Amino acid sequence: MKADIFNLWPHGDAPGASQSSARPQIIDLAKEFEPYNRAASGVRCPELAVWYPEESNGTTLLVAPGGSFTRIMIDKEGSSLATFFTAMGYTLAVMTYRLPADGHHEGADAPLADAQRAVRLLRERAARGLNGKRVVMLGFSAGGYVAASLGTRFTEKLYPPQDDIDNLSPRPDALVLVYPVITMRDGMAHATSRQRLLGDWPDNKTVEAYSLETRVSPQTPPVLLIHAVDDESVPVTHSMAFFSALREQKVPVELHFYERGGHGFGMRNLADSPLASWPMLVTEWLRAQKTAIPAG
Repeated sequence: MKADIFNLWPHGDAPGASQSSARPQIIDLAKEFEPYNRAASGVRCPELAVWYPEESNGTTLLVAPGGSFTRIMIDKEGSSLATFFTAMGYTLAVMTYRLPADGHHEGADAPLADAQRAVRLLRERAARGLNGKRVVMLGFSAGGYVAASLGTRFTEKLYPPQDDIDNLSPRPDALVLVYPVITMRDGMAHATSRQRLLGDWPDNKTVEAYSLETRVSPQTPPVLLIHAVDDESVPVTHSMAFFSALREQKVPVELHFYERGGHGFGMRNLADSPLASWPMLVTEWLRAQKTAIPAG
């Protein structure tokens, strides 16, 4: 399947990208006899790769792949989702986003600024009939942090308006978070993600501000959380902390644990594994949510 690819920002590079140290690179981490497994780093010009269904169900899935804020796993947690989800009627939009340690103007908020712009761009395209009107953000690992940041911080103004698209709402209609990074607190944080996001010695105020369980509000959209209990990279305590915060704010939420699966299982090589059920779990949850979520 071939994707349409277009820039998030009107001039290609994100605002202020010339000030950053980012050096764009894509490498293929695939092993012999395995599918290609590209990883992007040094992103200056964030993009959306979009796959379309034969018959739309009215929903666009905006995907933020993971990669510990060191790189972005654009195939393993991105393009590999296209066949299944487009067959189910979804438009699939996989984003690349700027990495926080590359010296961008927004610093730790650069990925969130790109996510805000991505939702707004998808809403503008929906108004022209180019993709589903309902926008759901699906994030994996560090990409789950980007998605959860958007769901809790969508009102923040992180960049100067570029065009009329920036008048549109960046709030996603729902979130699907798969083994997400959530908290930056000592003893719980994923070390690499925290270091890349906040540096070596963040103060307590910064740690709390970027621990997303502290940012939930009643306006946070409904959330589906999926995690493996034996995940040793990003422990299930991340999803549990977010679940508890959502429940406290009375935000609709479901949490699904798999006994085994580790971290980074994505969507490949899951045949004959209980993990193979997670994509269908997503579609069933979104179908159940559809009557409760205003489109666009």
